[in-house]
Amino acid sequence: MTGLTRLWAGWRDAYVQAGGAPAAPGTCLFCALPAAGDEEGLILERAPATFTVMNLYPYTSGHVMVAPRRHVASLVDLTDAEAAGLMGALRRALAVVQRTYDPDGVNVGANLGRAAGAGIPGHLHVHVVPRWEGDTNFMTAVAETRVLPETLGAGWARLRAGFDALGAGAQAGG
Repeated sequence: MTGLTRLWAGWRDAYVQAGGAPAAPGTCLFCALPAAGDEEGLILERAPATFTVMNLYPYTSGHVMVAPRRHVASLVDLTDAEAAGLMGALRRALAVVQRTYDPDGVNVGANLGRAAGAGIPGHLHVHVVPRWEGDTNFMTAVAETRVLPETLGAGWARLRAGFDALGAGAQAGG
C-alpha cells in the first residue's frame, strides 16, 4: 500500500482555526446556503422547515444532504414540526435518489457531534448516499482515492429534474 494521499481542504480552515467549535447561527455553511442561488449552492429543494442540497465533497454520485433551516445541532433539538419536515424531506430525497440513480442500496444517516464524524457539528444534516455493489473498488482500497463518474453540475441537473418531477421542486422563498 502506498502512503497517505493528501487532499487540499481549504474550506475547512475556519473550522480548524476555531478549534472545531460549532459555528454560531448565521455563520455556518448550512445557515448561509439558503441565501445562495439554487444551482450555485447546489440546492435541490427548499421547504418551509428544511432544504436539500448536494454534497460538495460527495462520497458517491448522487450524495445529498437534508438540513433544517434552523441552526440546531441534534435531532433532539428539533421541534415536532421541524422533525416532521425533516422526515418528509428525507423521504422525498430518498425517492428522487432512487429514481434518478437506481442504486443497489442507500445509506441514510447523520453524524451527531465531531467525535461521530460531523464535519459541521453545529448544524444538523442528514446524508443520503446511493450505493452500488462493488462501489468500493481498487481505487479506494489501493490508492485511497474515490472516483466519481459524474460532475456536480450534471448530478445537480439530474436530481433537480427528479425533484421537479416529484412535484417537490424548489419552492418560493428562501
